Amino acid sequence: MKFTGKNVLITGSSRGIGAQIAKSLAEFGLKVWINYRSGEAEAKAVQAEIIALGGEAEVIGFDVSDETAFVNAIKTIVAKDGEISYLVNNAGITKDKLAIRMKADDFMSVIDANLKSTFIGCREALKAMSKKRFGSVVNIASIVGETGNLGQTNYSASKGGTIAMTKSFAMEGAPRGIRFNTITPGFIATKMTDVLKDEVKDAFTAKIPLARFGDPKEVAQAVAFMLSNHSSYITGETLKVNGGLYM
Repeated sequence: MKFTGKNVLITGSSRGIGAQIAKSLAEFGLKVWINYRSGEAEAKAVQAEIIALGGEAEVIGFDVSDETAFVNAIKTIVAKDGEISYLVNNAGITKDKLAIRMKADDFMSVIDANLKSTFIGCREALKAMSKKRFGSVVNIASIVGETGNLGQTNYSASKGGTIAMTKSFAMEGAPRGIRFNTITPGFIATKMTDVLKDEVKDAFTAKIPLARFGDPKEVAQAVAFMLSNHSSYITGETLKVNGGLYM
């Protein structure tokens, strides 16, 4: 994979898909900034693994929904590296509940953690990247942002909003040479899905044309492509990584 920039911040990258994105981008030669909110030990473990394989990584802890903290984190990265070349907005939470029982606070907490944080990241990246008139941002949304899902009114709203918002940022970033794209994973095999009962997994798998859950590496490779020079004429797009579950 060919990259012109030198570093990348991946939010929520101490575990799961985010950790794999960090590892894969480090393998492609980028310096990765591993973000965590509460999992410092996990973040440092990811860092150690990357360094052991010859990559370059730093750990930066902050809550992505805290505007001041996010702004300061971008400033820290730019001050240390001289730029921020790429950003992956991956951090997010769920608070699943049927809409009829969902409190407004439960709705807004997910919007803040997922959608507002992505807005802050995109805005600050656009500011910083505009100085060099170069950069690429990938926002991790979800298949449920395209399809909706029972019990996930808040989560699907946050991810659907991410998809739409990314298109607007792409329009504003294009004159400055900065691209914004979205990736919408389907069912991906992580520790979160490992706890599902076999019959539940089988029921989900039966609906997927490729008849399996995705691997985090497959999401990470899609992220790498969308960040890289190989997608230099793609912006404002949504890349589905869902095994054909939603086409």
